Amino acid sequence: MNSIRSSHLVLIILTFIVIEIALYLSFLYAPTESTMGDVQRIFYFHVPSAWASFLAFFIVCAASIAFLRTGKAHWDRLAASSAEIGVLFITIVLLTGPLWAKPVWNVYWTWDARLTTSLVLWLIYIAYLMVRNYTTDPERGARFAAVFGIIGFIDVPIVYMSIRWWRTLHPAPVIAGGEGSGLAPEMFRTLMFNLFAFSILFITLLVLSYRISTLEKQLQALKHQS
Repeated sequence: MNSIRSSHLVLIILTFIVIEIALYLSFLYAPTESTMGDVQRIFYFHVPSAWASFLAFFIVCAASIAFLRTGKAHWDRLAASSAEIGVLFITIVLLTGPLWAKPVWNVYWTWDARLTTSLVLWLIYIAYLMVRNYTTDPERGARFAAVFGIIGFIDVPIVYMSIRWWRTLHPAPVIAGGEGSGLAPEMFRTLMFNLFAFSILFITLLVLSYRISTLEKQLQALKHQS
């Protein structure tokens, strides 16, 4: 138990350090964008949040497949924990996007392909959580949610590819996005580090959330025994 707590503490400290560095890079190291000004700094949190949500929903999909194949409850708990964190990150995406869009597009929201598919992704996994929480039979609800989590992941590549498949107001991709989509070296390094930092943040939240769900399961088992 002590070793588990120690590993959690190390992970939390590492997360704190990388987030502090990410904040420094985003606000002090990266230069101010010439056209959009300081509002462009939202980009360094908006894009990594989107990446973290995609990673979370991929784990939901993979863990749901494993749960349906094996029936082992720990896969279901992992999927549920990852879904909750994924919803958190996609919510950040949907909040930071309009804050960035208003000064640039002069509107908080437009039914742009990227924005619309991102909203659909948020709704899918909100529904996933509702299926889990409001089904009277927990085991049946877990299986319904697993199927939902697998099918819902289809929207992730659609969100990612939307700015390539359709005409959109959304900025062009900055990584492997073709001519004119590159960043200044300092901006690119900041983005890459923030992607790393948000990945560490996601892993930490997932480990802690999964640990809490496991302890809750053990507590419920003890209550049933008594």
